[in-house]
Amino acid sequence: MSTEASLWPRLAELPLVIESYELEPLSAAPAGGMDRAVLQIRLLGLRTDGAGEDVGRFFDEDDATLAAGPCQPLAGEWTLEGFCEHLATLELWAKPPEWDAARLYRNWAYESAALDLALRQAGRPLHEVLGREARPLRFVTSLGLGDPPSIETMHRRLEHYPGLRLKLDASPGWSGELIEQIAAAGVVDTIDFKGCYGIEVMDEALLETMYDQVIEAFPDALLEDPHDLPAITERVAAHAARVSYDAPIHCAEDLATTAIAPGAVNIKPTRTGSLRALQGLYAHCEAHDLGMYGGGMGEIGVGRHQIQLLASIFHPGAPNDVAPSPFNEDDVPEGLPTSPLAPRPAPAGFRRA
Repeated sequence: MSTEASLWPRLAELPLVIESYELEPLSAAPAGGMDRAVLQIRLLGLRTDGAGEDVGRFFDEDDATLAAGPCQPLAGEWTLEGFCEHLATLELWAKPPEWDAARLYRNWAYESAALDLALRQAGRPLHEVLGREARPLRFVTSLGLGDPPSIETMHRRLEHYPGLRLKLDASPGWSGELIEQIAAAGVVDTIDFKGCYGIEVMDEALLETMYDQVIEAFPDALLEDPHDLPAITERVAAHAARVSYDAPIHCAEDLATTAIAPGAVNIKPTRTGSLRALQGLYAHCEAHDLGMYGGGMGEIGVGRHQIQLLASIFHPGAPNDVAPSPFNEDDVPEGLPTSPLAPRPAPAGFRRA
């Protein structure tokens, strides 16, 4: 893929002035039994600010980062590309993170904050600079059905939001009867097998049975992150047009490494780690007619708005797993916006109004 196919050059030369920055820990109410915490990056310059969200917060590592404070040499006059290149030379962790992927998440937080600040200083919105339109955003909400699995988890959401579409995390514990009940509701757009996270398979025969039942019961659903076990690959390869990948995809080059050539990609901006890589991935998918849909990584602040905005620009009509954050709570509150979301880009910056 040529760099000319990417929209990155439209962003690269944006001027950027940084005078200082701030680190701010954010947390959300428990969802799914876990406290959710992130680290917000706020860059300041020319009487305005730009924000980004680091979803890879690990408490002991980040306690050290917060204790060290805003000590990175970020101040100066840059182009956005020059700032990103400078950022790549810095150690952004006071204590090394437990997982290497966390470095990508933090880098994304700084780069997205820099893009937000550059656009706000220029007085321009993201879609205008990219030469695109922000359109109404279709979204789904993702969930597991518990352990033991119960369709009531799904019904509780549909009771209050009957038009809601779902992305479900499949489990070998799903019985044939449960799969039939789920399919009968007719609300599932994506089945996520979580097969690319290195989770140990305890019973391969049970897993194979689940795949057979799911593939038959959901003939129109995307099949995300199938396991790469030979018996599973053989089953799923016959449905390659609706196979999608998420966890292994950080950049366009990763699409050549999957067990099955997919028909779609779950693009998570945070996981790419950089604006350049993200734009390269968009360009590759468009050039090769690969379906795209967006995904989140537990963003609870400005990051959620940013991934929604990107989805509204690049793949608004897809089953985007970027629902407003309260849909991730165990007890989903009343009065949430429904799909499609109005795009609402801010008059300037990389954020929604």
